Amino acid sequence: MRHIPRKRFGQHFLTDSMIIDGIVDAIDPKPGEALVEIGPGLGAMTDPLIARSGKLTVIELDRDLAANLRKRTELHVVESDVLRVDFAALAARAGRKVRVVGNLPYNISTPILFHLLGSVDQVVDQHFMLQKEVVDRMAASPGGKEYGRLSVMLQWRYDIENVLDVPPEAFDPPPRVDSAVVRMQPYPEPPDVDSALLSEMVTVAFSQRRKILRHTLGRWLEQRSFGGQFDLQRRAEEVPVSEYLHLVKSV
Repeated sequence: MRHIPRKRFGQHFLTDSMIIDGIVDAIDPKPGEALVEIGPGLGAMTDPLIARSGKLTVIELDRDLAANLRKRTELHVVESDVLRVDFAALAARAGRKVRVVGNLPYNISTPILFHLLGSVDQVVDQHFMLQKEVVDRMAASPGGKEYGRLSVMLQWRYDIENVLDVPPEAFDPPPRVDSAVVRMQPYPEPPDVDSALLSEMVTVAFSQRRKILRHTLGRWLEQRSFGGQFDLQRRAEEVPVSEYLHLVKSV
């Protein structure tokens, strides 16, 4: 029986075999690795991942799809909203750090990325299919309109690379946007900063992008009696990640 994609789950099933091969080649799974796939759907990537790794943990919210996946002995199926999944617990279950992959639901891709930040120390790497616009924002350099809160909050913790562009016709049903596969590799020795404070600071900085930072971040710093040096005559998108990290350690 054919599974009808469910709009509320943001389901777009990958069907292009050449694209699938390209993604799996980019991931390059090996036997014995602890792989976790988010949103396996109809198994387009699941099958070639298992062929190379031998086993796989999958996270699937759709109960009908999860029921079909449970019939396979090489799969450990977690039927859940991914935002409720404890990835550190999955790593503990596997006895090693996990590699996370998936064709993420575009409507909640950013919350998923931030959720995974909480378990980044238990992750080897991440490969995700995302809306290309989101990938561009993740990997953006300072000075452009794509550079923003998402760029800073991910780049301070990951090396980010667009490894493959994917057209709409590679999916069923085709999304209305272009897609891309992103590789995210956690830095082994990230800067020692208060991530919650960094998030608060960066949110304030980008809250009014058209204004110079004196009107936004400047007030935030004043409230904390900041006495250091920082150029507030810039807009938020002009400040490199390294400067945000230095500033938050100085507050």
